Amino acid sequence: MLHQRINLTLTHHTMRTSDFDYHLPPERIAQHPVEPRHNSRLLVFNRQTGDIQHRIFYNLPEYLNPGDVLVINQTKVIPARVFGIKPSGGKVEILLLRRESERVWEALVGGKKVREGTVIQLVEGPRAIVEQVLDGARRIVRFEVEIEPYLEQQGQMPLPPYIHEKLENPERYQTVYAREPGSAAAPTAGLHFTPELIGILEERGVRFARVTLHVGLDTFAPVNEEDPRQHTIHSEWCELDEQTAGIINSCRAAGGRIIAVGTTSVRTLETAAMHAQAGQVVAPFTGSTRLYILPGFTFKAVDAMITNFHLPRSTLLMLVSAFAGREQILNVYEEAIRREYRFYSFGDAMLIL
Repeated sequence: MLHQRINLTLTHHTMRTSDFDYHLPPERIAQHPVEPRHNSRLLVFNRQTGDIQHRIFYNLPEYLNPGDVLVINQTKVIPARVFGIKPSGGKVEILLLRRESERVWEALVGGKKVREGTVIQLVEGPRAIVEQVLDGARRIVRFEVEIEPYLEQQGQMPLPPYIHEKLENPERYQTVYAREPGSAAAPTAGLHFTPELIGILEERGVRFARVTLHVGLDTFAPVNEEDPRQHTIHSEWCELDEQTAGIINSCRAAGGRIIAVGTTSVRTLETAAMHAQAGQVVAPFTGSTRLYILPGFTFKAVDAMITNFHLPRSTLLMLVSAFAGREQILNVYEEAIRREYRFYSFGDAMLIL
């Protein structure tokens, strides 16, 4: 055991961001979703045996047992991209990231010289004032009225920067079970579920448990530091309530598996696991999480994971590597590229057992 621990420490000390790099041909980036949702492809990877199977997402029930629990993130993407002009006539784009209080938001603001005190007139809407300049394009912005009603009318869906085609139906960047508005990006692993597939899974005795994590845009931010441990992960608000904690704890006690749908569910579950008492897998949790999962992390709550194919050098690829082994994951990604899987938000899915 001691020998093993020394090895682990060595690999931990030599971890580099470049270890999580891979080459993706641009044509592998999915520009639009598959119809119907459950017809996307599913790569099934068994991390114990190394076995890979190529299936369709609709085949998911074959891999789940009665008593297993799928943990889904019920966050809803808000149409958070709005446009305005400064008194000088300069154009400004505001992407809302997180609601700080009733009319105050943390946002990414695109435009020249958007300083503290800058007043922005939104297109056919209220005014906003920049209260504070944070790092990079981040700003704290105060609106003169609550902004949510305006977003419903004028806001645009904040699609990731690598999607260049217009999304005809904004609902396709929303899971079918989205309930709680607050995300700047979709929890994309959940985009493959349809009401029909959920029904089939429930008939098989698979349970669904809901968590909420409002996804920030840091999801897409590449890690620029040479040592990934130097990277600052921004906090995201999450909640795992008492009912969900009960479902998860009784599932594990009865020998079922806890399957996280997406990296956001993984982070919520593992955050709640840190607060668990003896005999529990998770305890109810509401608040901010800065949990940053890198290889060497010990998973306490997650037995299996459904996830999409992630960007090189991203914290998401690091999280998946922590779960299934970095070399194994990069080999699986190579195989997926060879077999022309579709990558990123609107791409295909992977089930890691």
